[in-house]
Amino acid sequence: MAITQKALVDSVPTRLLVGGTWREASGGARFDVHDPATGGTITTCADATPEDGLAALAAAHEAQAGWAATPPRDRGEILRRAFEMVTERAEELAVLMTLEMGKALPEARGEVAYGAEFLRWFSEEAVRVRGSYAVAPNGATRLLTMRQPVGPTLMITPWNFPLAMGTRKIAPAIAAGCTMVVKPAAETPLTMLLLARILEEAGLPDGILNVVTTTDSGGVCEPVIRDSRLRKLTFTGSTAVGKVLVGQAAEQLLRVSMELGGNAPFLVFEDADVDAAVDGAMLAKMRNIGEACTSANRFLVHESVAAEFSEKLAARMDALTVGKGTKKGVEVGPLITEEARAGVHELVEDAVGRGARLLTGGEAIEGRGHFYRPTVLADVPEGSRCLTEEIFGPVAPVCTFRDEDEAVARANATEYGLVGYLYTRDNARVLRVAEALEFGMVGVNTGIVSNPAAPFGGVKHSGFGREGGAEGIEEYLEVKYVGIAT
Repeated sequence: MAITQKALVDSVPTRLLVGGTWREASGGARFDVHDPATGGTITTCADATPEDGLAALAAAHEAQAGWAATPPRDRGEILRRAFEMVTERAEELAVLMTLEMGKALPEARGEVAYGAEFLRWFSEEAVRVRGSYAVAPNGATRLLTMRQPVGPTLMITPWNFPLAMGTRKIAPAIAAGCTMVVKPAAETPLTMLLLARILEEAGLPDGILNVVTTTDSGGVCEPVIRDSRLRKLTFTGSTAVGKVLVGQAAEQLLRVSMELGGNAPFLVFEDADVDAAVDGAMLAKMRNIGEACTSANRFLVHESVAAEFSEKLAARMDALTVGKGTKKGVEVGPLITEEARAGVHELVEDAVGRGARLLTGGEAIEGRGHFYRPTVLADVPEGSRCLTEEIFGPVAPVCTFRDEDEAVARANATEYGLVGYLYTRDNARVLRVAEALEFGMVGVNTGIVSNPAAPFGGVKHSGFGREGGAEGIEEYLEVKYVGIAT
């Protein structure tokens, strides 16, 4: 028999996980977790203090040496069991994610499958950490290199992908032999807490993974970042917050990886299959209600196909079903907060005020919850805020270009550099444009680039470091050189 939503929520541990013990915050405070589809309270979670954060770091520090010495195969087997358990409990995790974040249930199921793959991928990478051996040029020394775990890591994860952003950081750390303090977003802590319980049940020893939930992210995280026992910081979130964290991390010269904001261009050339481009646009724009750093933010379309593309995109967007994500048939859930919805609407009003044409949507939906109609704007003029700011909502602004050089120049005219998309049937153009785009990732004739087997990350103000792929585990390893005289 399927578990009820109430029973599911009641099954989630809502206290802090420190050193293998689930306990209340030191101050005894708790905070509400809200359903963005109704505004109602789902449950409450322990509200950690700075002292709790340091206690979690102490537990991670104490467990580090033993975990680093644990055989790689043993670490990999824990991840493999966790993968199997997450897969078995996929429906529970998907429903929980939809309740606290709002995304439609089919999409939540997709995130569970995607997030679980990081557990499987890095279970296989755990036994593939290698060093090297060489003879020095003068023949007098042997040069040995080895890779060892960085050490205790602070992981700050966002609200928009509560499971996948956790597994994408936790899995390579476990594989590499690093201990962790995880601070999930206060908007969506429940999925991370359930994941932590699953990892416990999969055999992860006490103190390896510590979880602190809090409404005072800065107050709890800053003392941890400035503590000499911490060796790495990884953060997914806004560029503004990322810059602050990098500054704090400089004091201890921490290893840092940052996955920050995006302003993804979606280029449609004159030779593209327009119907395929619209299909890709729907994926690139509407994944996660548009609340994704990889979401297509600007649609740059050749003037010869712009009208056809815009009309077809508007028809597809207009046909989407908006509602509470757990209801059957719903394709678009609510935005995370009322503030987020108001910010999206401001960007739409700004574009329309400057002369953009509203093809569909453009308004909040009245009633409970933070719903916004899927929106398409045509002929969006330069200077519109939606072309320079991350929209983080179901709004697609379309503007035109005349030739390839203009398309590339406009695509690169942003401080961000996470991902770009392009549609064309010209293979030579694929290579030219992909090489010219100043982004860490490029999707060619596809609206989805994320893949656990590929390195995810950006350049410029979108951050540095890579998650996933063979590169992902390197972020948690230091290289040690040993010179042996012969």
